[in-house]
Amino acid sequence: MNTITPSKTASPFHAGEHHLQRQLGVRESMEQFGSKVIRDYLPEQHQDFYHHLPYVIIGHADSQGWPWASVLCGEPGFLHSPDPDHLNIHATPVAGDPLQHILQPGAHIGLLGIDLRTRRRNRLAAHITESRKGTVQLRADQSFGNCPQYIQARTLSTSAPHHSSPETQLIHQFDQHTRTFIEQSDTFFVASYVPAQKGDASRGADVSHRGGQPGFIRVDNTRKLTIPDYPGNHHFNTLGNFIENPKAGLLFIDFERGHVLMLTGRVAILEEVDHPYYKGAERFWTFTLEHGRWIKNALPLRWHFDEYSPNSLLAGNWAHAAAAQKADTLRDQWLDYQVVRIQQESLQVKSFYLQPPADISPDVKPGQFLTVKATIDGKEHSRTYTVSSAPADTLLRISVKHEQGSATIPPGVFSSYLHQSVATGSTLQVKMPRGEFVLTEELQKPVLLLSAGIGITPMLAMARHIFQEGLRTRTVRPVLFIHSARSAGERAFYDDIMKLADHHPAFKTVWALSQPEHYLVLGREYDVQGRINKALLQNHLPTTELDVFLCGPGGFMQAQYDALRALAVADSDIYAESFGPSSLQREQTEDPEIANNTARRAVVTFHPDDVELQWSTEDGSLLELAEAHGLHPPFGCRQGQCGECKARLLQGKINYRTPVNATLVDQEEVLLCCAVPADDPASDTARVAVKVSEH
Repeated sequence: MNTITPSKTASPFHAGEHHLQRQLGVRESMEQFGSKVIRDYLPEQHQDFYHHLPYVIIGHADSQGWPWASVLCGEPGFLHSPDPDHLNIHATPVAGDPLQHILQPGAHIGLLGIDLRTRRRNRLAAHITESRKGTVQLRADQSFGNCPQYIQARTLSTSAPHHSSPETQLIHQFDQHTRTFIEQSDTFFVASYVPAQKGDASRGADVSHRGGQPGFIRVDNTRKLTIPDYPGNHHFNTLGNFIENPKAGLLFIDFERGHVLMLTGRVAILEEVDHPYYKGAERFWTFTLEHGRWIKNALPLRWHFDEYSPNSLLAGNWAHAAAAQKADTLRDQWLDYQVVRIQQESLQVKSFYLQPPADISPDVKPGQFLTVKATIDGKEHSRTYTVSSAPADTLLRISVKHEQGSATIPPGVFSSYLHQSVATGSTLQVKMPRGEFVLTEELQKPVLLLSAGIGITPMLAMARHIFQEGLRTRTVRPVLFIHSARSAGERAFYDDIMKLADHHPAFKTVWALSQPEHYLVLGREYDVQGRINKALLQNHLPTTELDVFLCGPGGFMQAQYDALRALAVADSDIYAESFGPSSLQREQTEDPEIANNTARRAVVTFHPDDVELQWSTEDGSLLELAEAHGLHPPFGCRQGQCGECKARLLQGKINYRTPVNATLVDQEEVLLCCAVPADDPASDTARVAVKVSEH
């Protein structure tokens, strides 16, 4: 751990808080922000808020320096602020609560005023100036509001039906009952304490709220807990105190029965420990029990559960982490997924919501695809489909366009099967998500999502992920979404995208229709009649410094790539490789080593038709060669379904002129859309044979 250097100037934060802010790169911005929002008095709205509360959470330290978190209850008005500098408490701690022994002048305490129904909360650090029987007067040291993240909504019942006398049970380890209670909890409160120094309001006692899905706290043994730390306000009041004084008090409330579990012990911040399968945590810390107590019948109040915080639902828990880890070990296996819902998205597109096995939680990144297998008419077929759901969504969703065929092209075997034969309750065999056409956290520029047709599927996943992450981290990246379709009837996910736009000012949309229905109003149901072109992009791009994700038919992608490059968008900022390399010719030169190892002439045999074709460099990829001679191998890369043109390599060697995601194919397979025959040193004419799956 780095050496902590105390601040030489007055600051609302102490050295421990400075340390963590500096690690995250927010030290200067938090100093400016904190000086504006952290006050040494109670604003009028805070005075009024405390006055209407029937309970308050209090953090304090006992005579041995161990922190505790307690809860005080009373009729609304038991907390009263006669002026901005003071808050009076008219209540007595319940028997057995260590708070009984510290309510003396000079003691520093932290208060958390919290309304679980509205998810509003305010923090107050204060010291006791006067204490009489049943009344304590506090002088404010620091006061500030907190955001509602991770607070589960609960509605208060005014009193317990039959309030019995409190009963205290001392504990020194977690028995099975206590362990189960902690593991099932979605809320607790944590007190921390740094010995006060005269003139330094940043030190003293503090208490804060922690929430998550049930199971977000791991009970490691009879005394130790491991707890995730989710993104917050960057004050680092709690963890900063831990650095200065590695002790904590935890308070768990049994909201339905009025019991409380109070624990105090030692903590350690696990800066070097990584739990990669746990979603949403920035770091972890451990709590080791020193001693604690159950106080049964401690509270006269009861709450009933309403709903989880959206932030809690976006984060993980330890069961999810274990399921994700297990899924990773089964990455290359086919697993049975159940179709639990089917939804028509447009005239040609249906969505299939898939439920993985109960103990499996696939780790999917926005933009990746699933490989799906089924037996159709006695033959085994597999295809890849982009995941159109976001990583934090409960179910995996694929959205499939029905390839209905034409006079010269037969209907798609797999898409026809999904659209016509699969029903709710059906089972599909699925492999774990794969693909490198993904939106990553490392990309921080504004985002352009540019698509046509069924290419909208990864864009929807990316857009949802951006705004779910914005909710979780409170930092939303600007997004420009531009999509082209033939008509409104063929346009999928319009309502989904517009709902995102309605809720997020940073999300701008442009809809282009080449053949709009006569009843649509330009400027209301769509923005442009015709196709997306350079002029349209130039009019809407906020900057050329952005991350572009491009997906759609081959001609569309090439045209948009060329337009973006003409507008000075960097080639390295345009992501499209996973969706049909043969369809997108980049300006960058071909790798000389690949060019030197590519055959000049070859004979290519396509099975099972046993068609033998001459190939030269002018013929392009194996897919282009086949199509030029009237063959129709299956492909989906031009519609955003990379991997569908996969064939079995029976003879010879091939090169890929553009990089290919290695997870798509094994050594005996080939992607026709971007493969060319490799040179054969033993012959002037290379020979390649492939077995193409039936369409």
